[in-house]
Amino acid sequence: MLKKERYKHFVEYFSKNQPNAVTELHYNNPYQLLVAVVLSAQCTDKRINQVTPALFERFPDAFALAASDADEIFNYIRSVSYPNNKAKHLAGLGKMLVEKFNGEVPSDMADLQQLPGVGRKTANVITSVVFDAPAIAVDTHVFRVANRIGLTNRATTPLAVEKQLVENLPQNTLSIAHHWLILHGRYICVARTPKCDICPLTWFCKYYEQHNTEKALLKAEAARIKKAEAAKKKRTLNSISKELKKRSVDKNS
Repeated sequence: MLKKERYKHFVEYFSKNQPNAVTELHYNNPYQLLVAVVLSAQCTDKRINQVTPALFERFPDAFALAASDADEIFNYIRSVSYPNNKAKHLAGLGKMLVEKFNGEVPSDMADLQQLPGVGRKTANVITSVVFDAPAIAVDTHVFRVANRIGLTNRATTPLAVEKQLVENLPQNTLSIAHHWLILHGRYICVARTPKCDICPLTWFCKYYEQHNTEKALLKAEAARIKKAEAAKKKRTLNSISKELKKRSVDKNS
């Protein structure tokens, strides 16, 4: 199947079945989403959603965050992954938002990536979700699922995956496609053992096609070997039987 066809089937399926897919992070404004996404690096959305209510109550905006320090912030996020580094990032992020952007979350990719703890992935999330920019963030789920399905070809880095997705997806689907891929990777196309038995995309999935072709070939090879061994065993038994009969005839004569 051509890659162009896979993209067509991918968009058609999710447009019909998940037309309103959104992030599972809980937030009420751009500031909260930015903080939540920074915290979510190498951590589950479920854990972040457990932490942010108290965090946002104490630090409702960038000004409150800027007035604090990493030690205090740490107490609110100690249960997330890498809390020390993230506490420092949030402290610096709050100060920069206040000093350079008047406490507002900037819409420009370059401006966003100046903020502590904000890389290209986080910046893409903010520009696409908050500002409706035609961008797609590539996290571990997006990277894995895009490669498995066959939406990308020899894309070995997140940036390479992003470029191929941007080139091939309709521009108006880029933002929501991020959520389609994340949710599919989180619940069906999981990292270690993808749930192909319940996946609705197997009929155009490159991974499924290759995996099942390999399984079929291995099964056929195992059957061939078993058949060859059975034939060899039969020949051996026939040879032994003939030899025994010959000896019996010689003995009687």
